[in-house]
Amino acid sequence: MSGAKRLDWVSRPAASLHGDVVVPGDKSVSHRSMMLSAIAEGTSHIRGFLEGEDTRATAAVLAQLGVSIEAPSEGERTVRGVGLHGLRGSDKPLDCGNAGTGMRLLTGLLAGQSFDSTLIGDESLSKRPMRRVTDPLAGMGAQIDTQDGLPPLRVHGSRPLHGIRYELPVASAQVKSALLLAGLYAEGSTEVIEPHPTRDYTERMLAAFGWPIVFSPGYAKLEGGHRLRATDVVVPADFSSAAFFLVAASIVPGSVLRLPSVGLNPRRTGLLEALRLMGADISIENQSQSGGEVIGDLIVRHAPLHGVELPETLVPDMIDEFPALFIAAAVAQGRTVVRGAAELRVKESDRIATMATGMRALGVRIEETPDGAIIDGGAIGAGAVDSHGDHRIAMSFAVAGLLAKGEVTIGDCANVATSFPGFMELANSCGFALS
Repeated sequence: MSGAKRLDWVSRPAASLHGDVVVPGDKSVSHRSMMLSAIAEGTSHIRGFLEGEDTRATAAVLAQLGVSIEAPSEGERTVRGVGLHGLRGSDKPLDCGNAGTGMRLLTGLLAGQSFDSTLIGDESLSKRPMRRVTDPLAGMGAQIDTQDGLPPLRVHGSRPLHGIRYELPVASAQVKSALLLAGLYAEGSTEVIEPHPTRDYTERMLAAFGWPIVFSPGYAKLEGGHRLRATDVVVPADFSSAAFFLVAASIVPGSVLRLPSVGLNPRRTGLLEALRLMGADISIENQSQSGGEVIGDLIVRHAPLHGVELPETLVPDMIDEFPALFIAAAVAQGRTVVRGAAELRVKESDRIATMATGMRALGVRIEETPDGAIIDGGAIGAGAVDSHGDHRIAMSFAVAGLLAKGEVTIGDCANVATSFPGFMELANSCGFALS
């Protein structure tokens, strides 16, 4: 969110939370549905599209590359695909804003084009590592210039790509997806093996758009030289956005919340399992499938939580939800230990350090480790914290304020609009005291 004005919040203790909470569309699915619709043949219709700044940035980049995108109503997009080789180059930089997903996936997509492109981002995105994407793409024949591994990225076109077999050193759905998108343009097969399974939105959506692909947990393989066919996509509600309300209702006595039509991709819902291990009361109703994705209504009721040693196998499936989990751990009885989550240090902020600093400011006992944290549950005090422009940090401390001994002031919250526009209004509608 380039040039955003600073926005601070105050979160206050609240009574029980109640109601239906309809969270925005899934950000990961919104990004991918826009990209695949753009390079498909024919017109695709997207419903439930996240009206956030990240996803709008991706749409704006694709429009800059010659794709016709219409917004007939809130949360809807009509995308007139140009086919695999129909994108047109732009002399101006392609601004991804704060969207790390957008930049990394677009890097893979643009590596196979016949023109050069420059991808830029805001101050936060410009500090995020990109070699994890550019190095394996270079192994496919791509030429991508970076600033010591950081954006801006100069993607050189007209480079013939060839498929590779790549074993990811660190599990990452974004890196996997970038390689698969480049693989659409590559000669031969592109094969990606992960150390731990990550979310498979790209694989499922490629199949829905008609591209032959073989995938299973931790593995994906496709051949170049096929076509994408336009299709209609219904974007489920975003589990990462639902996470804050799952934790909030779990920790505030007397609370009962229903979150309808949430995406329940098994590679995305590690937090659900983690909270249940801690004693949370969360059930699923009206489970169904939409566009290859499992969706369902989540009903969460207050329950006393206890600390756990989090199984490392859950980490890749909840990497975006750790700030919310840290707040649950702060009020749980006993000790919670998180290991294997070093990826948190290279998100929109160093989420381990930022959460630890903020939680200490509120009197929580937390010890940082290189790849996680040790949190001793207890009371949350009043105080001031800084989100460092990280949307998930800001929303997590808004949840912390519900049980604090007084007001919690949260600094630098403007970037919440990147993933969850209208968070404050929705939170207050179910019982938060956030201003």
